[in-house]
Amino acid sequence: MHIKFPKKMEGTMRYLKLKLLPKTLFFRTMLLIIIPLIVVQIVSVVAYFSGSWGKVGKRLSDNLSSNMAFVVNLAEQNFDEFDNIKALTKKLYDLDVDFYDNEIKHSEMNKTSQNNDMVTGFFEKALRDDFPDAVTHLYLTEGSSTLIALIDTKNGLYKFTTSTKNIFSSSLFGFIAWMVGTSLLLFIVSSLFLRTQARSIKELAEAAEDFGKGIDTPFKPYGSSEVRKAGIAFTKMKERINRQISERTQMLAGVSHDLRTPLTRMKLQLAMLPKNEDNQEFVEDITEMEKMLDGYLAFVSGEGGETNTFVDMNEMILSILNKFRNSKTMIRYTTNDQVSAIQGREQALKRAVTNIISNAFYYGKTVAVGLESNNSKMEIRVDDDGPGIPEDKREEVFKAFYRIEGSRNKETGGVGLGLSIARDIIVSHGGTIELGTSDMGGLRVLIHIPL
Repeated sequence: MHIKFPKKMEGTMRYLKLKLLPKTLFFRTMLLIIIPLIVVQIVSVVAYFSGSWGKVGKRLSDNLSSNMAFVVNLAEQNFDEFDNIKALTKKLYDLDVDFYDNEIKHSEMNKTSQNNDMVTGFFEKALRDDFPDAVTHLYLTEGSSTLIALIDTKNGLYKFTTSTKNIFSSSLFGFIAWMVGTSLLLFIVSSLFLRTQARSIKELAEAAEDFGKGIDTPFKPYGSSEVRKAGIAFTKMKERINRQISERTQMLAGVSHDLRTPLTRMKLQLAMLPKNEDNQEFVEDITEMEKMLDGYLAFVSGEGGETNTFVDMNEMILSILNKFRNSKTMIRYTTNDQVSAIQGREQALKRAVTNIISNAFYYGKTVAVGLESNNSKMEIRVDDDGPGIPEDKREEVFKAFYRIEGSRNKETGGVGLGLSIARDIIVSHGGTIELGTSDMGGLRVLIHIPL
């Protein structure tokens, strides 16, 4: 039967589930172990307390009360032998008994009591049953280790002193200690086992995340068969991807280099011909083709086998901006002086940031570059006061060879690979790149790279 809850209740339950449930596999699994374990402990203790422990306590209380009744009846009939009765009571029943006459019994009866229902409950009932005509008074001493029972008869007051062990079974504490001890042992063994399993999954996740950033982190599968199978599948997948990227890179690089030879030969031949309008058009076409080949090579080198190092992005941006110091464009650069070093491929990152900043200098008269970082990520912000990019075109410009101008004329810019190369490099480092509207009126480019 499926119970359907109101939508508001479902939303509340979903919120509590997200907030109260642990986030990690280790703590979620431990929760599945701990909750049933606690429930079993509580049920076992309640069952033991209401069953055998209660029966044992009642029998002990009935036995002690019967012994006291026997001693009182014996003393009432043979009071002259009270000293002998007292000694015999101590020897046989481990009971200290004293007698007070009516003159001083009231001071004993008025003493403050410190009762514990769990300890004295059965015994109080047993005393009322065995002494229906006498006034009884029961209290515990400080620490609840000694029990004192006062029985007021017509002749005087009988005071019995004994240990609470005679009415209370201490096996409950031993039972609880045994259960807690075994539970702690189970908890320790389970946590050690689960931590090992969770560690292998965590290392697999870290290796996958690093691979997404272009970092080749060694990973050796271990743990349960399912985790090892997932780790082996990931390793094979990583090898296939690396092999495909390497083959594609080599192919594109080879094609680009092979095309340069005939283009260079054609360019030399045209240089030897007389200069006229037709020949100049051929020269421009060849120059444009060379520019396209340079774009191909730049695109290929963005996925090359460059090793990861720690790159100081502050120094890199300063070196890039220094190349434009002689331009007429106004430059502003700000940084928050936080951590500026990240792990990545230096030349690839420099190519990506150079492409972004170059576009800003090409289209704007004022360029503002900002570098900020916190404990988790680094942000590079590039603003200009140029014409910007329409919102519906901001995703299209990241496609290879796409240009808003609709042509590849060298007079209006590159071949449409700059932003595509930049995004591929940033994404390969685990980052993101977004286009927006600048406060300066032009385009804003936001780059986020995890530290």
